[in-house]
Amino acid sequence: MNDVHDTTSAAHGFDFLHGEWDVANRRRTDFLDPESGWEEFPAVSRCWSLFGGAANIDEIDVPDQGWTGLTLRLFDVETERWSLNWSSSRSGRLFPPVLGRFGPDGRGEFHGDDTHDGKDVRVRFVWSGISETTARWEQAFSLDGENTWLTNWTMEFTRRRTA
Repeated sequence: MNDVHDTTSAAHGFDFLHGEWDVANRRRTDFLDPESGWEEFPAVSRCWSLFGGAANIDEIDVPDQGWTGLTLRLFDVETERWSLNWSSSRSGRLFPPVLGRFGPDGRGEFHGDDTHDGKDVRVRFVWSGISETTARWEQAFSLDGENTWLTNWTMEFTRRRTA
């Protein structure tokens, strides 16, 4: 695999994520305030495949903050889009999915609707910088119908070395 991951089979778009990763998180202290500060914290993520690659689950452990998260990704064969479904041990509820796909450049963009602090938000996830040993995830919210985006969380993934 090179710097741009293989998107020749859309149903295998997330194969790059399988395995164990160290994750450097950087998150705004207030997701909706562009002036808010950032907090940084480490995590470990483990991802495995289901449905022959057309689904996967990852679990992220954030021991410094005392929570774990889970993403279930499902490939819709009919629409050729992925749904990314998130939950965490903090709430125990499934958040609304974001939907999208990877482009020919290997960048994945996924959008959905949610609420944050009582406000309706448009959500965007972007996967980029994908290689054998690295990947980047970014979350941004829009309050104005996707005219402007505020990035509020990034994760830099580095593949864990195997013994």
